[in-house]
Amino acid sequence: MKIGKMLASAAVLSISGISMTTVAEAKEMKAARAAEPALLQEWTGPYGGVPPWDKVKVSQFPAAFEAAMADYKAEFEAILEAPGPITFDNTITANELSGEKMGRLFSIWGVHSSNLSNPEVRKIQAEWEPKVSAFFSELTLDARYFQRVKFLYDQRASLNLDAKQLRLLERTYDSLVRNGALLNAAKKAQVIGIETELSKKFSAFSEKVLADEESFILIDKEADLAGLPDTFVAALSAAAKAKGKSGWAVVNTRSAVQPFLENSTRRDLREKVWRAFTKRGDNGGANDTNATIAEILKLRQERAEILGFPTHAHYRMADTMAKDPERAMDLMMKVWPAAVARVREEVADMQAIANADGITIEPWDYRFYAEKVRKAKYDLDQEAIKPYFQLDNMVAAMFDAAGKLYGMSFTENTGTVPVFEPQVRTFEVKRDGKVIGLFYLDNFARAGKRSGAWMTTYRSQHKLGGKNDIVLASNNNNFVPGADGVPTLISIDDASTLFHEFGHAIHYLNSDITWPGLGGTPRDFVEYPSQVNENWLLTPYILNTYAKHYKTGEPIPAALVEKIKASDTFNQGFATVEYLSSAILDMKLHNRATPVTDPAAFERDTLAEIGMPKEMVMRHRLPQFNHLFADDGYSAGYYSYLWSETMDADTWAAFTEKGDVWDKETAERFRSMLLATGNETDRIEAYRAFRGRDPDVKYIMKKRGFPTGE
Repeated sequence: MKIGKMLASAAVLSISGISMTTVAEAKEMKAARAAEPALLQEWTGPYGGVPPWDKVKVSQFPAAFEAAMADYKAEFEAILEAPGPITFDNTITANELSGEKMGRLFSIWGVHSSNLSNPEVRKIQAEWEPKVSAFFSELTLDARYFQRVKFLYDQRASLNLDAKQLRLLERTYDSLVRNGALLNAAKKAQVIGIETELSKKFSAFSEKVLADEESFILIDKEADLAGLPDTFVAALSAAAKAKGKSGWAVVNTRSAVQPFLENSTRRDLREKVWRAFTKRGDNGGANDTNATIAEILKLRQERAEILGFPTHAHYRMADTMAKDPERAMDLMMKVWPAAVARVREEVADMQAIANADGITIEPWDYRFYAEKVRKAKYDLDQEAIKPYFQLDNMVAAMFDAAGKLYGMSFTENTGTVPVFEPQVRTFEVKRDGKVIGLFYLDNFARAGKRSGAWMTTYRSQHKLGGKNDIVLASNNNNFVPGADGVPTLISIDDASTLFHEFGHAIHYLNSDITWPGLGGTPRDFVEYPSQVNENWLLTPYILNTYAKHYKTGEPIPAALVEKIKASDTFNQGFATVEYLSSAILDMKLHNRATPVTDPAAFERDTLAEIGMPKEMVMRHRLPQFNHLFADDGYSAGYYSYLWSETMDADTWAAFTEKGDVWDKETAERFRSMLLATGNETDRIEAYRAFRGRDPDVKYIMKKRGFPTGE
């Protein structure tokens, strides 16, 4: 019996108003807890229990994986052997309530593999993630469970289910079929084998990219720092010290590389840093990922064909809003020509300035000369903006915005609950005075932390079982911390990332669903709430209240705000092409029956085919494209950012049309109809209910400053 059930069913004696278990029962429960790996035990403490980060030892994970799988298997078998007739409650509900220990374990494991990776973690990852993958594949393809679900599905019209129960049953059945439930035993075994192999390849890809990202370029001459802002130089010095070196270290991650490329006047060093960054996973050595990518593509196509899909893209998109690759490509190709045309204009502006330096714009020059154009066109210097964008102030700003829009409050309680790293901050979250969550904020880059920014939940909300009413959510960024007592200053792009990831947290913190199986949303909806949240960053209220100079405390000058507004669509050609080229290659890579065997040639030839400007590169080149090859998550799904932004731009229009972007009535409709409802209703139908129609692509074109044809 699960510990939680044992505790709930223990006989209770009431003595003088104090509830007590019997001595024998207390001993029994204590023995059970002692025998169980600590990583699986029920979380204790405030907020319905919190992860015991202070008690975790990496060496405990193997035993915990083994025990969690045994426990989950026992729960699964109990469902299959439930006495009496097959019912919704003893099949679907029971399955929804199972796996608590596995869920707790993977919440903790996910942080170690993403935020705290080291050789010991990577060794366990390589050994155990394939085993866990095979375990879940076997359960998914167990004919006995499918027979129970199919029995219910076939008579669903007579079961007196409410709309949410019916949607859960139908989605459960469809998911099982999509993943191979109707296959014969031999083909099921093939799918399980492929899933296991893919898990191994994903781990290998992640490990190789992370190894390259932990490399750095050491600068040992002060003259080589020419053009770099003092605060950034201090950060590079701190990075070098952390590596045990003297001088200045440019770590091979976006948060360090991008400001270097924007500011360094040393063109030779810009090229060196750019090449190191864009060649991650593509150096021909032990960390080269090209062969791993080819193996992943082959396995994905084999799986798709066994499951009855023409391509991996069709398989992955069967449960999305777009539904099929052609619809996603259609949206991307509506935007691509305008984006490329804008890049041509941007390059012409830059080349006019670069001519004076006697150079022709190359990819390592783009960001540097873009900043020169920004200064020339708008008298706007990114480094003049940064002093007003202090990280702590921007954190306060995003909290305030959530309060004004959704009635949420965030009260810091760092130090009152365990954290996995000393720099992690925590906040109690309330909405309309009621505690709804605990928010963990892990802002800074460090060795062992994967690149990029992401949000996760350690516990998501659902009403089933009556225990998951307080969400444990986390945002994870990779900002370069300030050094020598200087606060961390971030760019507008970094501040947008901060608001973006917080939008994901807002989504999950506002969840109000019953069934956990209806909590996740389609991939092309996932980025929508986060992209909507970016819009409030540059509103007058946020800038006037929180954009204050880190030294003087003076608010950002109105003239500077006007310059920021005037340059709102500046460099949108670059930003759009950088992203969209990655998304188009993702779709072309996976929407084909013959797997690509030479990723480098495919990348080169496909970019030439679509007219990629030679002055820039994809945001994520294939050899380092974690979204595609660290797991299946965004494969044939990177288009979803554009899909979501189309809804985002249309949603922002709903606020601006009110004449007040803080309009509470619109915010509450957005929250209650789209944020709170998970996947309880079809997401496009939910959007239509909110907006009264489908999203209009003209708003994203306007947002990016592209012609709309009107």
